[in-house]
Amino acid sequence: MPWKGDEIKNQLIICSREERWKSKISRNLKTNFSARINCPTRIYVHILKDVGLWTIFKVVLNYSHPCCPDRVEILKQYRELSIFVRRTIETNEEAGIKPNKTYQSFVAAASSHWDLSFIEKNVRNYITREVRNVSEQDDAKEFGKYLLRMKEKNQNFLFELNLEGDHSIKNAFWADARSKAACKYFGDVVSFDTTYNTNRYNLVFSSFVGVNHHGQLTLLGCALVKNEDIQSFKWLFECWLRCLGRNEPKGIIIDQCASMQRAIEMCMLTTIHQWCI
Repeated sequence: MPWKGDEIKNQLIICSREERWKSKISRNLKTNFSARINCPTRIYVHILKDVGLWTIFKVVLNYSHPCCPDRVEILKQYRELSIFVRRTIETNEEAGIKPNKTYQSFVAAASSHWDLSFIEKNVRNYITREVRNVSEQDDAKEFGKYLLRMKEKNQNFLFELNLEGDHSIKNAFWADARSKAACKYFGDVVSFDTTYNTNRYNLVFSSFVGVNHHGQLTLLGCALVKNEDIQSFKWLFECWLRCLGRNEPKGIIIDQCASMQRAIEMCMLTTIHQWCI
């Protein structure tokens, strides 16, 4: 395989206990052991340009800790939760027992952290991904109920939902009383940002932001958008203008998105839009 200039030329293989883990938690209060102790062991490899083969050119085996091949299951790729552990986690979660207490019960039964094939983070991840996993439609219903509760607490809380046929969220907009008041005074020039993305349903989080008289950023509204197309942005801009009951802003700053630009031209006829740097 001939070597190419844009391919990886060097690789560094380090020990899993390389560097020093910095934590604000007292050592006596930690439930997870610290594995990183500045181990200098490493292997340097690079590719031969002519033949395209990897070769080892330097090896450092100065371990700063005892090597324990029998503890390999502690490495991330070897950690696992047995069926018994999973059932216990599910039972404790249903009973309202906190994840750290659940993990401590496993530690107490095994007599040591080192006698477990997982750490507390694996317990928390299992609870988040499996035990508390609900459907997208259920999440949409709960989100709608939450917005209604906020509306009941304060009638100046504003929101609009746009649901798809299966009742999942397509678009959502909300703004509290403070955002509504701030928009009245600081909504002449607005920055609209869509550079945030949720991990679970790929709904893009969008925010309307202004600047107050102290030079501080102030939130003027929030939204979740499923598709970054003209119709979605048009729906969102119309909701923002309608809910906050104000005229179009004098200027709006956006990123270089053609769909966003076209939606602004359709909804804000007198607004000057500029691209951010």
